[in-house]
Amino acid sequence: MSALTPTIPVEEPAAADDPGIVIGEDGLARPAWASVDPLLREYYDTEWGMPVRDEQGMYERISLEAFQAGLSWATILRKRPAFRAAFDDFDPERVARYGETEIERLMADAGIVRNRAKIRAAITNANATLRLRDKGGLADFVWSFQPSETPAPRTFAEIPTKSPESVALSKALRKEGFAFVGPTTMFALMEAIGIIDTHLIGSHRRGSSGVWPA
Repeated sequence: MSALTPTIPVEEPAAADDPGIVIGEDGLARPAWASVDPLLREYYDTEWGMPVRDEQGMYERISLEAFQAGLSWATILRKRPAFRAAFDDFDPERVARYGETEIERLMADAGIVRNRAKIRAAITNANATLRLRDKGGLADFVWSFQPSETPAPRTFAEIPTKSPESVALSKALRKEGFAFVGPTTMFALMEAIGIIDTHLIGSHRRGSSGVWPA
């Protein structure tokens, strides 16, 4: 199970022929984690798994995935407006210039996750993002690890937590100076930005990214 699929109580039993799928009041089939909390449901229906191909958007996703480590994605999602305000909307050029003054400001900001190592990683990764412009940019770099095929899970148990491509991406980003980009975290990133499609077979969002067929 990826980092983006928190444990959420199921509002009604899953269909017997498609474990893990919940039919909502609107008649749409979603995974259990996206079936109860309105914020997670909106995120799933409109954003999760959709392609992100711009530098700032990619840097933000990598940053938030790092902050999510050890926490639920729902926690990060609720704090995302505060994160954006605290990190200058994740503009890598501005974050790259952060020093000790900004680190202490962030450590005092109750609206975000106050973890010094993760804050420093966000600054480290902003600088690494700028350096990658000489190699085509962060977004193209990450998308270059798109596999030739995507998982097609019918149940949660069939969703991997990492892949050869996420391991390779992790190693490549670390080589470029990135931090908090482990294989599991990178697999979750790849799910979230459409590089792979791990929507369950039967979900109304399967194939919605346009990257992979339904």
